[in-house]
Parts: sequence; C-alpha cells; structure tokens
Amino acid sequence: MGKDKLKRFEENKSFECLHQPEFSDVFNGDCNMKGNWNTMQFKNNNPVVLELGCGRGEYTVELARRFPYKNFIGVDIKGARMWRGAKTVTEESIPNAAFLRCRIEFAQSAFDCDEVSEIWITFPDPQMKKSSKRLTSSYFLERYRKFLRDEGVVHLKTDSRFLHLYTLELIKHNKLELIEANDDIYGTGRADALLSVKTRYESEFLSQGMKITYLSFKLRKAGKLTEPEWNPEDL
Repeated sequence: MGKDKLKRFEENKSFECLHQPEFSDVFNGDCNMKGNWNTMQFKNNNPVVLELGCGRGEYTVELARRFPYKNFIGVDIKGARMWRGAKTVTEESIPNAAFLRCRIEFAQSAFDCDEVSEIWITFPDPQMKKSSKRLTSSYFLERYRKFLRDEGVVHLKTDSRFLHLYTLELIKHNKLELIEANDDIYGTGRADALLSVKTRYESEFLSQGMKITYLSFKLRKAGKLTEPEWNPEDL
C-alpha cells in the first residue's frame, strides 16, 4: 500500500464528516448513526439525500453547495478516494455534507426506515454480465426500500446506454413511476443546476464525445420487485 494512501486513511480518522463503522457493526447489526443523521450530524430536520458509490465525493460536495436546504451523504467503501470529498467538506466547513464508508449492500444498517428522501447513483459500473450487481437492479432496490421513504426518488446519471435502457426496462416491468428519462442531457440542454455537476470521470466521458444519460423514478415500498426479461443483445 502506497504512503499517500496510508496518509489518507490516517487523516480520514480526523474528519467529523466521515463515518467509518466497523464491518461487524454493519454486517451483524446497526451502526450508531442509524436513525440519527439529522440530530447527530446535521443538527436540522432537512431531507437526507444519498449518493451511492460516491467515489471522490464530487457530486455529494457540489450538490451540498448548490442545495443548502438538503443534507447529502456520500456512500462508498473506498476510503482513499472518499478522502478528497471529506477533506473539501472539512476545509470549506460545508455543514450539509457527510460521508459513510460502507459497502452499499449493508447501507440499511446505517439508515433507518424512511430516513432517506432521495438516492443518487452516478456513473456506476454497469455490470453487464451479472444483473444482481447493478446498483439499479431489483436486488439493490429491495435494500433501498428499507431506508428510502415510500415513493422516494431514485436518480441515475450514467454514460452507459446499456445501464440506462436496462433500468428503464426494470421500471416498466415493475410498474414503477418514471419521472423523467433523457438519453443526452447536454445535447438536449437538460443539464440544469441539478444535472450539470461534472465529476472527473464525467468530464473525461464528455471529452470523448460520449452522451450522458439521466433518469429518475419513484420507488414504492409495496409489492415484490423482480428482474425484467431483457436481452442486452437487443441493443
């Protein structure tokens, strides 16, 4: 392990905005922040919004800057990357941004029922070979329902046409309410204050001429979610 990475891991321990529960806490039980993010971290009653797979935390930080009436939490397992976002939040004293180092599969151990109002999924690995690993699959949506309020909104922003179309098919298959679908947010002029935040990867994709897609839908609590019969070879 490189010295820079070790230094970042050590500095992460000093950030009040970064929570790193022990694996045993999230795997076998609940961490102390569950149900307490508004009271213990943000000291307000504003809606809590998650960014799942936040990486360097660029989207979490910028959304917190642009929307001070909401609380944003970036979730990822890679602490060396998350260090950048946590350091920025600390240096700029951004009060409505925080981070959780945790596998997304175990996020329900860190958030209570109805504690989260919205979920952002930005540029995840499309996992073309195994649907259960996709962050918009029924496997993950079932987990999100444990802490997302009923009819809470899920946002997906991606460069992957595959993941965009798969998620649209899953929404249709499970009769979820689609709010919006756009297959080229910059080409259509749709990239407003909410969608124009650019991560490092997004800037790279755009420089290569790739289209950035966006969709949002409401996730209800009732009913079983199942995978669509969808063949990616039809693309």
